[in-house]
Amino acid sequence: MSLVRYSIAAALLFSVGGTGISAASAETIFGALTKAYQYNSTLNAGRAGVRVTDEGVAIAKSGWRPTVTGSSDINYASRSGIGIQSGTRLTTGGFGVTIQQTLFDGFQTLNNVRGAEAQVRAQRENLRNTQETTLFDAASAYMNVILSRQIASFRERNLAFLNEQVRAAKSRLDVGEGTRTDVAQAQASQALAIAQLSAARAQVLSDAATYHQIIGDEPGKLQPARPVTKLLPSSLASAFAVAATEHPAIRATEALVDASEFSVKSAEGTLLPSIAAQAGLSRDYNHLSPASSVNPNGWNNSASVGLSLTVPIYQGGRASAQVRQAKESLGQARIQVDVSRDQVRAAVAAAWSQYEAAKESTRANAEAVKAAQLALDGVIEERNVGQRTTLDVLNSQADLISAQINQVSAERDLVVASYAILSATGRLSAGRLGLQVAEYHPEEHYNAVKDKWYGLRTPDGR
Repeated sequence: MSLVRYSIAAALLFSVGGTGISAASAETIFGALTKAYQYNSTLNAGRAGVRVTDEGVAIAKSGWRPTVTGSSDINYASRSGIGIQSGTRLTTGGFGVTIQQTLFDGFQTLNNVRGAEAQVRAQRENLRNTQETTLFDAASAYMNVILSRQIASFRERNLAFLNEQVRAAKSRLDVGEGTRTDVAQAQASQALAIAQLSAARAQVLSDAATYHQIIGDEPGKLQPARPVTKLLPSSLASAFAVAATEHPAIRATEALVDASEFSVKSAEGTLLPSIAAQAGLSRDYNHLSPASSVNPNGWNNSASVGLSLTVPIYQGGRASAQVRQAKESLGQARIQVDVSRDQVRAAVAAAWSQYEAAKESTRANAEAVKAAQLALDGVIEERNVGQRTTLDVLNSQADLISAQINQVSAERDLVVASYAILSATGRLSAGRLGLQVAEYHPEEHYNAVKDKWYGLRTPDGR
């Protein structure tokens, strides 16, 4: 296949893959974010993780509730031998119910419940962080597909231009106005353009796969996106202040500090006395053959009620070690809050600087494209009158393609950086973006299970 035919076939292939959907059905970035919010597997796994944590509150509250156990047994024995009446058979059995209620456990249950509730708060903030990360990744994937398609389009146009330069160089050589060097230079640039186009198409496929992974759908025709300027803080200082109070990573670690404090108190509760009440009913059966006057055959009923006091004296050092361990975990959790604040602050600063740099780069590259296009047109005219060489034209064309790629890259960076600022400040959410989607409310599942005494089915019926 000739290079010209290769170019035409490649252009048709890319056109079918990138523009086969009508403009009326083109996807917007908000539509893509909506799909990611609904279908992203990582996000749905995070929601399931919150539901798992919710059950920890119900588990902790079980320490306040009574436990009821039932028991039943039956036994048969046959005895014979010296001094024992031959053929003696004994059948015993019975059943009963026991109820036990803890009255005081050193405040362990109280602190376990409060700790479980703090864990729920932390997990909700982790979910919010996962949501922000997912939405940012979706926005990045959307813009990456647009960018790689634009670069591939530029590479196609560049190859078509170089195909024409090869043809023109050969024509000039045939009429004695050119040299074999001109033809060789044009063919070298043409071969490089073919390799660059192949790499650009491969990047399109790679970005499309990432898009499908994050958003859950194949990228069709995508509409250009704009930065979410109206949602951004007014200044870097304002962004720092917002992030310090609203970012879910910081709030999650703060909730874990609360959980660790309650863990210390719960561990200390194992050193305190505990009081429990117990009551039971039982019915026992006894049958001895031959019968005995000492133990008459038949049923016997019994009932019991009582209190028990347990005072820990020494547990081999285990309880003390657990208290010390809980205190160290609390110290670690407090340090982790500072770590999260530093990380968030660094992310805000990086996103803000990238956004400002992208704005300047967008303006500068737009001017560079205009200048490169004018330069290319002038060099072609000068080459046609013998004042420039084919190499000058090829170099000028390479400058134009480079400027065009830099321009679309800067436009992509500007949009992505705006979403990065929202994510770094903790404000990248479906509600703030105005996505047309039913928001997930984790408190609905929590309220359904936190006080549930019994039942194997989950709130969704499983």
